[in-house]
Parts: sequence; structure tokens; C-alpha cells
Amino acid sequence: MAGFSKKAAVVSLGAAIALTSVAACSSSGGKSGGNSSNSSSSAPASAKGGTLYYTTGTRNVEHWDPQRMYIGRDLANATRLFYRTLTQLSGNNKLVPDLATDTGTATDGGKTWAFTLKSGPTWQDGSPVTCEDVKYGVSRGFAQDVITGGPSYALQFLDIPSATGDFSTAYHGPYTKVGQDLFDKAVVCDGQTITFHLKKSVPYFNYTVSGALMEFAPFKASQDKGDKSNFAVFSDGPYMASTTWVDGKGGTFVRNPKYVASTDDATVRRALPDKIVFLGSLATETVYDRLLKDSGDDQTLVTDRISPPAYLARVAAQKSRFTDGPSPFNDYLTPNFRTLTNPLVRQALAVSTDRTGYITAEGGPSVAKPAHGLVNPSLGASGGYKDFNAFPDAPDTGDPNAAKALLAQAGVKTPYPIHFTYSGGTPTSDKQASALAAGWEKAGFKVTLEGLADTYYDVIQNPDNAKKYDITWAGWGADWPNASTVIPPLFDSRVNLSKASNGSDYGYYDSKTTNDAIDAAYATADDATRNAMWGDLDEALAKEVAYIPLDLTAFPRLHGSKVANYTETPSSNGYPDLGQICVKV
Repeated sequence: MAGFSKKAAVVSLGAAIALTSVAACSSSGGKSGGNSSNSSSSAPASAKGGTLYYTTGTRNVEHWDPQRMYIGRDLANATRLFYRTLTQLSGNNKLVPDLATDTGTATDGGKTWAFTLKSGPTWQDGSPVTCEDVKYGVSRGFAQDVITGGPSYALQFLDIPSATGDFSTAYHGPYTKVGQDLFDKAVVCDGQTITFHLKKSVPYFNYTVSGALMEFAPFKASQDKGDKSNFAVFSDGPYMASTTWVDGKGGTFVRNPKYVASTDDATVRRALPDKIVFLGSLATETVYDRLLKDSGDDQTLVTDRISPPAYLARVAAQKSRFTDGPSPFNDYLTPNFRTLTNPLVRQALAVSTDRTGYITAEGGPSVAKPAHGLVNPSLGASGGYKDFNAFPDAPDTGDPNAAKALLAQAGVKTPYPIHFTYSGGTPTSDKQASALAAGWEKAGFKVTLEGLADTYYDVIQNPDNAKKYDITWAGWGADWPNASTVIPPLFDSRVNLSKASNGSDYGYYDSKTTNDAIDAAYATADDATRNAMWGDLDEALAKEVAYIPLDLTAFPRLHGSKVANYTETPSSNGYPDLGQICVKV
């Protein structure tokens, strides 16, 4: 899934700093999850109550619509607060039932999966969550002209014929109902049991229907306003919106009186604060100034923003409030295959990329190290990771001379103009972009920088901007510990590219050879062989410069002194776990 800063649990890459957890949220204490060590301190008298504040800095929420969400932070927050799915990943990385009674039953060699919904979960209006609600939610993702930006698993897995043109499948979603009969055969409700018929065997499909994606989340049809539902939260979880969400200004969530806690799993949601307030846009430096001062409401403040480099020493000194958690995301670049059509130009970009300068601007080797692939090494060989370097002769500082030779071989005029679009708006991200631009310009490129400070992925996903940029920044992490949630979501053009969006294929990469290799991997029954094929594909894509790897980072963060049971969600991407955190009251 996409990451704003940098899904499987990973080992921290930051400095080895002894951490102490804060007070637990119950009178009996309890073990703190996530990535800090556990030590006991005086526990508050009550587990519940108080107001928790959350800031996303300047990285605003792009979607609360479940079928459009695919940014790790927003998935983590939504699934802990107000959206439930058939299954869910708990804080200890275990797949557990959520709306379903169990984690699913597979038949027909893994091509058919059935889930029976629990009796009891309701929407915020008191109406029951039904099988038809789940089916309707899944159907929305096929409306590729309306519901844009989300994952594409349903499109690639469900037994619905593919198509070409504006839609990648013969079913066009619930708004036009084109191909509705095909969808109704692939997704069947029988009472409260929903059955999915797949094109191929998918042994981990029960992970696919979890909150790691949200594409399979229920959606109440009477609440659907198409693309106008983007920030309209209708809850079946423990919290509900008490204010209208305003883009860039945030909103407030309070307890949902219709939530039935007995139907939920406490390892996923404990619903401890009375209220959770999402603040409006704030510069990351302002966030950390306030956290370091630690006064007033900021004593119960948490953030998804990592410490700016200049603040890191002071932040790390706050040992009881500091975490250096795992980041499962890889930073990488995506060359635009519609503008950078010459492979030698893309190779020149790759070999002249200054990873060292990028990491130095980020804070240095204590917070990041160079990456040479896109599959995170934390997955290991059993998850599809392969150790390789597509351009072993190029140092991490870049090789401008080799790049110049490639540009000469390409026969292009230099300096060669490129437009680099990145997630900007902070001094750190701007310095990182400048470091990359400096390396490319030494090699014979002329770089135009464009940092987007508000929303980001929705801009680079929009085909109207396809000819504007030549290379973009991105971050990605596995949805669960397997490379099948990295390679196909990013590079299978059949499930990404449509008239309305490039999905997660930000560089418009389109290769029949790669698509065939993806199909071959899916069709391989032996786990070890299939995972080795994912690793081989990762290497082949790097050599083709379908992407340029940048770095692997840590997540150094600070939280307020009255935040208790602070933990992060390794299974759901390493962000503050709002299902477990409480405040001292």
C-alpha cells in the first residue's frame, strides 16, 4: 500500500535506543504492543475516557471512502475507529475474524471462499450489517470512472471477464450496472453468508478481505453518493463522525452508541478515548515543537509524522515518549513510461540517482539505509524478497559519468529536461528532492522540481497529469507479508490503468511480459517457487527501470506525556494504533 512517508512487521532501522513504555490503560497494567519495550508504571484508574488528538501534519487525508483508501496511515486509522471488514489483522500480526464468524472457508482448491457474517454488528443508525452491504461495497471498486485511487484486488481476483477501454473488467460497477449479472455470479449472498468465486486459486484470499485493503469493506447502498462520499463516514465501528470532515482542517470522532463491543476483538479495537480529534494542517516542525513543549491538549497528542532530522536528538532524549518503530515502506521513484520512452534515458536516471544525498537530507544512516529493490527485506525469501542490485557498478552516490554515456548512447540532446513531482511541503522532503535533482543534473539532466504539499497520490494518479511529470516519488509497503501484495498492485497494468486513474501504477508501466509473469507466479502452487518468482520479477522490473529504489527508513516519533498504552500497528503499517492507545484521565 502507498505510504506518505516512507505492511508486514519489520525490524527497526534506526539507532538502537532503549525505550520505556508509558502507563498502560487499565488498572491492572498490561503489555504494550508495537515496538517499544514494556515496563510498568502507575496505571490510570480507568481504561476509558478523555480526548486523544491526532495530527497528520500537512499530509491530509485523501479519502475516507473505504473503496478509495490505499494509504497505510488512513487504513490504520479507519479500521481501528469506524470501519470493520470480514477479517482483520490484529496488533500482533494475526489474522482474526472481524465481521465474519471465522477467517473463511476455501473450497475448489482455493478458487471459492465463503464467509458468514456475525449476528450483532450494526451501522451507526442501528441497522444490521448485512451480506448485501458487503457485496455492495465490493461492487463499488469496479466503477473505475467514479471510485478512483483504491486497490485493485477485486478486479484481478473475482471471476469476472476482463475488458479493454475505459474499464478493465466487463462489470462497470453499481452506478451503471453494466455487466451486473457477471458480478452477481462472482459474488453471491445466501442469507448472511457471502461467497466469492475467483478466477484462480488464491490461498491468502482471507487476508485480501481484511482491513489491510478495505476494498472488500461493506458499504450501505442508501448512503452512497458516488465520488461525493469521499469524506462522508458512515460507521459500523466504535466511533462515528460528530462533525463534517473538512479537507485540510480535520474533524472529530466520538463514540458510536450503536456499536456492539461484544462482537469485536479487543486485540483490534478497545475503543478507549471518548473522543478523537484530528487536527488541521500543521508543519511537521510545528508538530514537534508542540510535542517537545508538551503542554495543554498536546499532552494527549499523537502523530504519524516522523521527527525532522534537526529535532531527532531532542526527540530521542524524551525516552518515555519516544519510539523508533519499524517502517515497512520502501521509498522509490517511478519513471513515466509515457514520456520517458527511451530505456537508455531511464537507465541514466537510475545510475545517477544519489541515494546517499537523499538519505543525508533525511537525517543520515541512523534513520535510513539504501534500498536496491522494491520488496522489503523484512519479508525474507519466504515472502518473496530477493537480494540484488540491478546496477551494481553504480555507487549509492550515483555515477554521473556512466549516466552521461547512456544519454550519449540514447542520442538525446542534453541537458535533458525532466519534471520531478514529489510529496513536498516540508524542509526535509524539499532537501531530499534537491539532492536527487543535483545528482541528475551532474549527469546531464535539467530538473524541474514540483513538491505537492497538500494531497499527493490523488494528483499523480490522475491521467490528466500524465504528460506533466516525468518521474514521481512514491512509498510502498506490503499489505501483508508477501511480495504478491507489492508486484501485482504496482505493475499489473490490467488492474491499474483506466481512463480515470493509473491506480497504483504511477508511471503508466504497461508490459505484457510482466503481466504474463504475474499470471505464471499466481498459477504456481509451490510456495517457495512462487515466492522466488516474485523476487525475480522485482529484479527484472528494476533492470527495466520500471522503478528506481531509494531507501528503507525508521519511524522515529514522539507522543504526548498523557498518552498511555502507546503502540503502533506493525501488521497495519507502523502507525499509531488508535485501537489500543488511551489517555491518562
